[in-house]
Amino acid sequence: MDLIGLLKSQFLCHLVFCYVFIASGLIVNAIQLCTLVIWPINKQLFRKINARLCYCVSSQLVMLLEWWSGTECTIYTDPKASPHYGKENAIVVLNHKFEIDFLCGWSLAERLGILGNSKVLAKKELAYVPIIGWMWYFVEMIFCTRKWEQDRQTVAKSLLHLRDYPEKYLFLIHCEGTRFTEKKHQISMQVAQAKGLPSLKHHLLPRTKGFAITVKCLRDVVPAVYDCTLNFRNNENPTLLGVLNGKKYHADCYVRSPTSRNVCLASLAKSDAFQEEYYRTGVFPETPWVPPRRPWSLVNWLFWASLLLYPFFQFLVSMVSSGSSVTLASLVLIFCMASMGVRWMIGVTEIDKGSAYGNIDNKRKQTD
Repeated sequence: MDLIGLLKSQFLCHLVFCYVFIASGLIVNAIQLCTLVIWPINKQLFRKINARLCYCVSSQLVMLLEWWSGTECTIYTDPKASPHYGKENAIVVLNHKFEIDFLCGWSLAERLGILGNSKVLAKKELAYVPIIGWMWYFVEMIFCTRKWEQDRQTVAKSLLHLRDYPEKYLFLIHCEGTRFTEKKHQISMQVAQAKGLPSLKHHLLPRTKGFAITVKCLRDVVPAVYDCTLNFRNNENPTLLGVLNGKKYHADCYVRSPTSRNVCLASLAKSDAFQEEYYRTGVFPETPWVPPRRPWSLVNWLFWASLLLYPFFQFLVSMVSSGSSVTLASLVLIFCMASMGVRWMIGVTEIDKGSAYGNIDNKRKQTD
């Protein structure tokens, strides 16, 4: 390991990143709470302010991916379609197999200049995750319980609110409904066989109701659907912890625009074939394109770091110089709690600690 790689793996560096993220995130959450008074007066101004506040937090993770880790994502797409990316509202259908697939989606949104406005259909549990989940509430993310009888009205109502959203956005959907694991795949394919549906090698059977209601509620407002297939070169298994350690990954994403909006099952069937071809050749079809990296995620992090690190180090010096054993013990306890808190937030993205959704007994029928 070289000197820079060794430096990136040190706990002190991780502590700095985590402190800046947590402190700035809580400040942003507090400001967002104050902006609630604007909603009854000017809803569109409220939305624009919160989109910028959202960017202050989410771009820090993009900064880790692009500038700290150096991970690059190559887009394979029709050259005639790429000029429209970021200039129109779009539903993004993405496979859900990797721990950082969401972060690659954020990186693409950042390079297209619409990260702060990006939306996602997410499980309701994420709404309670400090900083990220609280921030999402103010930018009108769509949360679902993944129980159709409960989601039928609540999700539709939330989607209809986006019809008058003032700025361009991408709306991300994982049609599989949960992250891919071998156990979930085995159960899913048993259900597919029982229903006479195509067998998929690299995907789960899609949950189509969330996609269908999204298309229905946003019809005429969202003109495009981007059907995306993500993979990583050389069989890399990317993790958020690896990104934090400065490990560089190489992502490839095939983006295509289907002619029909009824794309869920057909999309995954085609995506499965594209994945098989990718594992064989190492490339996707179409022309490779790397959107230019923008400096603003790095500038944002440097702003928050310059604002927050000086008082933080002042606090540490005063604690250490006090010489009190109680004070030093308290400092160690704070570090341990901070480390555990960050590790818990990282654990939310880990495949082996993902939701049990999809790990159902095969004898129970899936209704989607």
